[in-house]
Amino acid sequence: MSDSKHIVSPQWLSEHLEDRDVVVVDCRFSLVDADLGSREYQESHIPGAYYLHLNEDLASPVDVHGGRHPLPDTAKLADKLASIGVNFQKTLVVAYDNSKLAFASRLWWLLRYMGHDAVAVLDGGWSTWLQAGYPVTAELPTPIKGEFLPQLRPEMQVDIEVVKGRKDLPEVALVDSREVDRFLGKYEPIDPVAGHIPGAVNYYWQEAMDSSGQLRSPEEQRQRWQDIQSAEEIIVYCGSGVTACANLLSLELAGISGAKLYPGSWSDWCSYL
Repeated sequence: MSDSKHIVSPQWLSEHLEDRDVVVVDCRFSLVDADLGSREYQESHIPGAYYLHLNEDLASPVDVHGGRHPLPDTAKLADKLASIGVNFQKTLVVAYDNSKLAFASRLWWLLRYMGHDAVAVLDGGWSTWLQAGYPVTAELPTPIKGEFLPQLRPEMQVDIEVVKGRKDLPEVALVDSREVDRFLGKYEPIDPVAGHIPGAVNYYWQEAMDSSGQLRSPEEQRQRWQDIQSAEEIIVYCGSGVTACANLLSLELAGISGAKLYPGSWSDWCSYL
């Protein structure tokens, strides 16, 4: 799809790599090999891109409850963002990955949660960049100090108690972002319990993209969400609060703002069962 305030194309990024007010962040990660993304970054990445690690930068350590990827310490993340040249509310951060924007969307959501709206994802991610023939490098960028003082938006997320209290209200739509077989409890490859939160509806996060991994048009995104667009409140979850962010991006592209993330998601919910 074409560029928007939430998305940039490989062509646009290739033309703005030298801009001082643009910082590119590589978010590649693998749930089965936590260091794979970092190794891939060391081998080859978009010129000038910095690397942020899902477990180390975009999440907090796992506890008994709270899910597999609790929200990060925002002060620590703010320091990290400043260390790679991000200036609060000024620098445009462009995030990419090689997982249909699952991890890039997490950074997109976190920055907006921290009050920084100047953030976009690279449409199609790393693979589209490569297919277009744009340059890559193994050279690590020289850090440029920025200033990042977050202004949190706590209304963008909810905890398990809020979900319990609101999930059955007729004006609330609770969205499960996992693939349908996990939603139905037919199998569960990661969490100890299979199933979904009672009352949830299933919108698989990858359906926000086409077969090539590029985001669908705003009209297609609107059609995707038409059955719940009139809900007064939309709460979105997945397994651990990561891929749900791709659905939150999809909702924004559809013109539906204000949807909330349940960061703990199913991994938090089932820890109480």
